[in-house]
Amino acid sequence: MTLLRQASYPTIAMLVALPILAVAGIAIAGAGDRTAAQLALYIAVCVIAYLIGSISWGYIFVNLTMGEDIRDFGSGRTGMSNILRTSGGKAAAAVFLLDAGKGVVCVLLARTAIGPGEAEVAAALLALCGHNWPIFLRFRGGRGIMPGLGALSVMAPWVALAGAGLFLVVTLSSRILSLGSIVGTLAVAVLSLALMLLFGHSQLYTLYACVGGAVIIWQHRDNIRRIAKGTERRLGMPAVRNR
Repeated sequence: MTLLRQASYPTIAMLVALPILAVAGIAIAGAGDRTAAQLALYIAVCVIAYLIGSISWGYIFVNLTMGEDIRDFGSGRTGMSNILRTSGGKAAAAVFLLDAGKGVVCVLLARTAIGPGEAEVAAALLALCGHNWPIFLRFRGGRGIMPGLGALSVMAPWVALAGAGLFLVVTLSSRILSLGSIVGTLAVAVLSLALMLLFGHSQLYTLYACVGGAVIIWQHRDNIRRIAKGTERRLGMPAVRNR
């Protein structure tokens, strides 16, 4: 009861939306194109993907456990890195899995309801947009790394694994999480292009890696400026209140 009493209206809205989205997703996945026009099915999958992406687990966790808005601390974002600095490793690991799971669920929903290909990429990109610009939080969310990785792990698992591996190497060696994210994202796009040109890797999945990667890099523009100035936050530095 204490958790519910300190829950904000956005947290309540997201928690109420979860079972509704689950039921809608199950219904759409089971329908396929047997009971609905293909265009209507595409629209429904895309809307649900954006709304699933808009479920901000970082915001919910901090609001329920601390009674705070995670965006008032550190980077002002809702993703795993800010949770790590605000609430610690266990909370960050939970948010990592839940945010990555958003991308996984959206791609699997599109694949089940419509089939592999365009719908998967559309759902993945909309989940990414929902995470970054969530309707429940007045379009102020995260940077897209986790849902982007989750979606890619379904569509191109070996590319996702390579990007995640490089992310870990760069992050652990530099102690700068944002640098690892940026390098890993760029590597995914470059590797996807190389595989497409040399071995016929899916053009659609390559498009996702490039467009989704561009969105993620754009969301890191403030980090890039701090990295260039040598003032970027490193692992182990706690988040401070911004306002």
